Amino acid sequence: MLSCRELVAHSSDYLDGRLRLRERIGVRAHLAMCVHCRRFIRQLRLSQQVLRRLPEQPLPELDALAEKLACQRRES
Repeated sequence: MLSCRELVAHSSDYLDGRLRLRERIGVRAHLAMCVHCRRFIRQLRLSQQVLRRLPEQPLPELDALAEKLACQRRES
């Protein structure tokens, strides 16, 4: 069975469907037993979904918001 560290190393390939059958089975067996890695995969999957929804071209208002947040953080 995979260790948590090995699962993390295979996680992107697993979510992208690029693992061979034997590797997929190993990942799924580990996920069946490890609540922490299930949570990690769920969070990684959510992050991928959010990133896919971002616009390809940067929006000027996002740059302004990022600058404003950076300034506030420096002042804190």
